[in-house]
Amino acid sequence: MEEPRFAAAGALIDEDVTETSLRPHHLTEYIGQTTVKDNLAILLEAAKRRGEAADHVLLYGPPGLGKTTLANIVARELGVDIRPTSGPAIERPGDLAALLTGLDERSVLFIDEIHRLSHAVEEILYPAMEDLAIDVMIGRGPSARSLRLTLKPFTVIGATTRAGRISAPLRDRFGAVYRLEYYAEAELAEIVRRSAGILGVAIEPDAVVAIARRGRGTPRIVNRLLRRVRDHAEVLGDGRITPDQAEAAMIAMDIDDQGLDTTDRRLLAAIVQKFASGPVGAAAIAAVIGEEPDTIEDVYEPYLLQLGFLDRTPQGRVATERAREHLARLGYDVPPPRRVERIDPGLWDGVTAEGRTATEAAP
Repeated sequence: MEEPRFAAAGALIDEDVTETSLRPHHLTEYIGQTTVKDNLAILLEAAKRRGEAADHVLLYGPPGLGKTTLANIVARELGVDIRPTSGPAIERPGDLAALLTGLDERSVLFIDEIHRLSHAVEEILYPAMEDLAIDVMIGRGPSARSLRLTLKPFTVIGATTRAGRISAPLRDRFGAVYRLEYYAEAELAEIVRRSAGILGVAIEPDAVVAIARRGRGTPRIVNRLLRRVRDHAEVLGDGRITPDQAEAAMIAMDIDDQGLDTTDRRLLAAIVQKFASGPVGAAAIAAVIGEEPDTIEDVYEPYLLQLGFLDRTPQGRVATERAREHLARLGYDVPPPRRVERIDPGLWDGVTAEGRTATEAAP
């Protein structure tokens, strides 16, 4: 069998040395995602008590929320090896077969971007997850025959930012499905304090808040901001991160008080200025700001929607009044919107839950 082409996928598990050093190694160290942690702790403890492989786990949610970290934690808590790969790296069924047959007892197979697995590869994964077996075709033509290989018990952990793109048969084979949510500002502040301690950086409480407020609800981003602010404090200060140092570093990186960077503001400004606040399609926005539509939908839109700066309608994206006020405060030209707020009574205005009008409901 030809050597499978997934060797480079191992780099996905460790993006860089500093990022890895900031990752929690146990569930007790993991900050946030309380519901996911509690359910995962029960699943892992039950598997350890029975001496079995843990059930297959699917983690989904926006990028940077800790899916890879949780996969590492699961393997560490179970005391087993983890084999990382990604959907695009498994190009052929033979690649997946080589991975599966090489797993040790109760090992974890981590598949990032699992929604990008091809249909042919998924067909091999179905019986592997359900029956611990794969069917391999030997030979070609009339002499071809199917050989069933038995696998050792293992756990698949799938991670994706696009849960809707996972086929229903594959999704149904996961015994535990968890959605990771954006982090609250208080949780991000706790992450900043923990990471600063690991990096050996002195940081003042107000500086912690300033960084957490701009973290976009994402631990990965807040850790990157902390490292850049640390650089700023070391080069232009005495190494201690003060609120003034944090604010100066954010200004230098062109990140505003809502955590929006240059591209975020360009996206909002394009909708407000060129399309009169919308509605406008993602393809038109992408053409104006020079980004791919998928990048807009996966990277920029989720946080803008969370802030209430964007609305998604059947006609397209609409910049809200909050977005217009934010841009105006930053000095942008904000023309009148194409769509005005409805001021006439709506069909259901004044109708009670029992179906009577307010006048009819009055005694």
